[in-house]
Amino acid sequence: MNNVRFSARLVATKAPVAALALIALAAVAAVPFTPPFGNWTRLSADPILAPKGDGFESAGTFNPSVVKENGKFVMLYRAQDRNGTSSLGYATSDDGIHFARRPEPVMVSEAPYEKGGGVEDPRLQKIGDTYYLTYTGYNNVDGAAADKKDAQLCLATSADLVHWQRRGIIIPSFKGKWNVKWTKSGAIVPDKINGKYWMYYLADAKGKDTQMGVAYSDDLLRWTEALDHPVLASRPGSFDSQVVEPGPAPIITPQGIFLIYNGADDKQVYSTGWVLFDKNDPTKVLARSEEPVFAPEKEWEKVGQVPNVVFVEGMARDGNRWLFYYGGADKDIGVATAPAL
Repeated sequence: MNNVRFSARLVATKAPVAALALIALAAVAAVPFTPPFGNWTRLSADPILAPKGDGFESAGTFNPSVVKENGKFVMLYRAQDRNGTSSLGYATSDDGIHFARRPEPVMVSEAPYEKGGGVEDPRLQKIGDTYYLTYTGYNNVDGAAADKKDAQLCLATSADLVHWQRRGIIIPSFKGKWNVKWTKSGAIVPDKINGKYWMYYLADAKGKDTQMGVAYSDDLLRWTEALDHPVLASRPGSFDSQVVEPGPAPIITPQGIFLIYNGADDKQVYSTGWVLFDKNDPTKVLARSEEPVFAPEKEWEKVGQVPNVVFVEGMARDGNRWLFYYGGADKDIGVATAPAL
């Protein structure tokens, strides 16, 4: 989207869940902040990855995470077959646009908490020599809910992005200080803050689904909720009035912890926002976009398994530009770019 207005405001974050909507709207003071990129443009008018064949990626290839290692881009993406079961596909690229896929997924449904639905929506963070993969385990066979379905935030680790060791559920569904339903979408901060690792995630507050939470860990394997309420709430009347979901792993900037997130409005149109957290206190919001920086425009972003969706999960620095990888309408994968500032 061109000519996007970047505006920010200071948002209070420590309040009861019942007051979250009012607090999210309160403009306490202006914060001078500019995101570390310029306006977004699509690098390709068409999807860079689309469903193919009759196997594990026949119905959908979407919601990718991407890392750049030794000049090569590696993508893990959600692949869905015609039965609705998801696995994680793997693809590589030299230029960040044209990807070659492995013929088989690198992770398939195996654990009890992945039964039926599979493994969904990967997010990657490398710390030391280890890749940490957060993903959604979707059990639609004998889950904890009345309809036998549940989704839970899970973790796996790897040294090579191909062979993965499951570490289990890290934020369980239907439990916690404020979550009452499912959990998803773990975006891990790359550096320790105050001696702990931090992660932003999605969960459901009472009376208001799909809010953003924050958790901390000593070892990246066992996680504890940091607050008794969401750290970032949806805002009535805004592009994120219904959904506030972490996107790619955040980055540390001189101004704070910068996180891209996915928002949905009252019409369930998904677009892209950003938020800045205090790098000395990851529970404190400093600034937040008033308008989306990216939104559905192309036909393949508007028509698919879920209409009107751009859902960013991958972000990679490539010289003097940023590359953003997203799912379009829960069916295809696209890439956008913006100059680095």
